[in-house]
Amino acid sequence: MARSKDPAVRALLLERAAHMLRTRQPVTLRSLVDGTGVSTMAVYTYFGGMDGLWTALRQEGFRRLAARLDTVDATADSVRDLTALGAAYMSNALADPDIYRVMFDAGFDLEDAAAADATLHRLVDAVERAKGDGRFRPDVDAVELATRSWVIGHGLASLVAGGPLPDAALAHGVPLLAALFASAGDDPVRSRRSVEAGWVVEVPESGVLVG
Repeated sequence: MARSKDPAVRALLLERAAHMLRTRQPVTLRSLVDGTGVSTMAVYTYFGGMDGLWTALRQEGFRRLAARLDTVDATADSVRDLTALGAAYMSNALADPDIYRVMFDAGFDLEDAAAADATLHRLVDAVERAKGDGRFRPDVDAVELATRSWVIGHGLASLVAGGPLPDAALAHGVPLLAALFASAGDDPVRSRRSVEAGWVVEVPESGVLVG
């Protein structure tokens, strides 16, 4: 009779791979299991091999992003809340920069693509709420506006989390998002105020950076 898989072993291997990425260690079949108490066969048992491990780790990145987005509480200011989702996206990228890069590596599949897509739809729902509140024009395409806000966040995350720009560059998120939301019909002054309230990014090394 085949032994049932232990979720704890799967989680252990994912955390080990994530740690090795963070500490810039080469991830090989043997180095992954070294010191864990499990054999190299576990990588095949739980992931089908190293490619399967990267697929699972990519999915884990979106799982962590979804969990981070879930920490954003709704307030009376829908544009502030939309901005806060973007800030949570940024905080997630800074917390796990190497997993963040794996998330967008098209060389590996996703275990659950719908779950990954749901992270974008959190932004789409937030845009729809802002439209309902009269902050954005009724004819604004929610998917398009959500995608544009994601592009701003992804660009900053890529340049700051592992790129050439310092943490202070995160402050550029405020004018960029405020201008984007104003172009969608929000009052420029009110938009800026809401974005400033929502753009609170957690920077692991230095605490909290408020744009």
